[in-house]
Amino acid sequence: MAVAAGGLAFGLAARFALHAPRVGDAILLGALLLGGGPLVAQTVRGLLRGRFAADVVAMLAIVTAVLLGEYFAGVVIVLMQSGGEALENYAMRRASSSLEQLLARAPRIARRLTGDTFEDIPVDRVAVGDRLLVRPGDLIPVDGEVVAGHGTVDASALTGEPEPVLAAPGVTLLSGSVNLEGALTLAATHVSADSQYQQIVRLVERARQEKPPIQRLADRFAVWFTPVTLVMCAVAWFSTGQADAVLAVLVVATPCPLILAVPVGVIAAISRAAREGIIVKTGAAIEELGRAQIVVFDKTGTLTVGHPELAAIDASDGLAPVELLRLVAAVEQLSSHHLGKAVADAARRVGGALPAAEGFREVAGRGVVGRVAGRELWIGTAAFMQECGVAVAPSTAEQTTSYVAIDGRLAGRLAFADRLRPQVPALMRRLATLGVTDTVMLTGDHARSAAAIAAQAGIRTVRANLLPGDKVVAVGELKRQHGGVVMVGDGINDAPALAAATVGIALGAKGAAVSAEAADIVLLVDDVARVADAMAISQRMRRIVLQSVIVGLGISFALMVIASRGLIAPPVGALLQEALDAGVILNALRAR
Repeated sequence: MAVAAGGLAFGLAARFALHAPRVGDAILLGALLLGGGPLVAQTVRGLLRGRFAADVVAMLAIVTAVLLGEYFAGVVIVLMQSGGEALENYAMRRASSSLEQLLARAPRIARRLTGDTFEDIPVDRVAVGDRLLVRPGDLIPVDGEVVAGHGTVDASALTGEPEPVLAAPGVTLLSGSVNLEGALTLAATHVSADSQYQQIVRLVERARQEKPPIQRLADRFAVWFTPVTLVMCAVAWFSTGQADAVLAVLVVATPCPLILAVPVGVIAAISRAAREGIIVKTGAAIEELGRAQIVVFDKTGTLTVGHPELAAIDASDGLAPVELLRLVAAVEQLSSHHLGKAVADAARRVGGALPAAEGFREVAGRGVVGRVAGRELWIGTAAFMQECGVAVAPSTAEQTTSYVAIDGRLAGRLAFADRLRPQVPALMRRLATLGVTDTVMLTGDHARSAAAIAAQAGIRTVRANLLPGDKVVAVGELKRQHGGVVMVGDGINDAPALAAATVGIALGAKGAAVSAEAADIVLLVDDVARVADAMAISQRMRRIVLQSVIVGLGISFALMVIASRGLIAPPVGALLQEALDAGVILNALRAR
């Protein structure tokens, strides 16, 4: 683009300001060869690979301009074609740079025990049997078995189940999980390349390779517009017998509405989406998003908040549920456990100040102990109650359950469950108005809890107990049945399906890095309702671009008819196309 712009400026200056037409022609020829040569080679390579794109006519115009010595017209075509590509590439680079902070969450460092000290090493240097320290907040670097320590681990990004995993000696943990509390010592059972996280990364790469390229809007129109142009070139030759008339047809037929309207509209839409916290990584994604009729959702962390909240209180021993909640919250407000925070938050919503607790003690991953108003409270798992000498009947529910004992007697239990995001029902209704005919839930969670969330959300089709590979298969089946499919997810286990979908949308604010890398669109705000905003932006962009394309190609065809009679010289045709370019660009900018 810079070569073409500079060549035009200096070539015209030499011809008209310095009155040196030969020097001007030499400059224009140099710009045409240097700037147009790579574009011609690029288009030829695409044709050899079976890609029939919108720039075929532009390539023919450049070659013909060189052969006929119409260098000015040829350089104008080079500027137009390279300008459209440069604009879109610039927008894609900006979108990619916005994701850098999201892509630093993969397990990269492990703390290995060497003698009596720990050293930080790259995860690819971990060997089977190495002892590794995992502190609260750390990612599990490789698959391993706990050999010391107790705590809880969030594996929801891998398994789709919101309930944390109890970490204790003998428990196997998966790489990519997050240690919520308690220092753990692991014995590595797999090297990094064989761990769960890397297996999912390989699934993502395989899904990307098998995903067919999306045919861009401009290329769809080029399939029929290019043959029409070639027919008009033949008409020009047989009508006038002049090669200049053929070149004039090629110049005015160069599909500026396709080469410029589409990338300008895409850039405008990407810019508007970015203001809403929606990062679009490819132009094809924003083009295709608005056409989709099937939207697939992950459950945990996408449709739900992604962590358990207090769902029910079962009080006994003469206590009212509200009073039991106040007593338990008084102790749990001192806990570092995320379920303790959920209890304290629930009590504060009920209202009233919480009483003070004394003698607080926390047993990592199992429970807490404290005194409130002279009463001794034990709160924790069924196993913890047994250790404290309190008999409990194990819960048969799929929900996480915490038991409460007061002064040595069972006083009740607290049930926790993941909660539907409040904006989800409205999102489903809005998707229906945008033309989505079916919404689907794919989750690794249990069928019963998945069905309950789907009923609240208004989702009709549910498939549960799925592994990452199963989700890819399900997305592939939907694509074969319905065409374009949008997949929305946030976890590591969603990444292969995001890569396999026509358009993958990742919740990047709290999601995993691998899902942000695999997706075509990333939401930087923790609001799944932005999916509908992105779809609306895409649909509006497509309407505006189609206006530019249809009107612009209609004008180009009218100019072709005139040029085929020998009534338009190639330089004049180039100027007419530049005027058409300006109108096309101004209209496409409305997408912003």
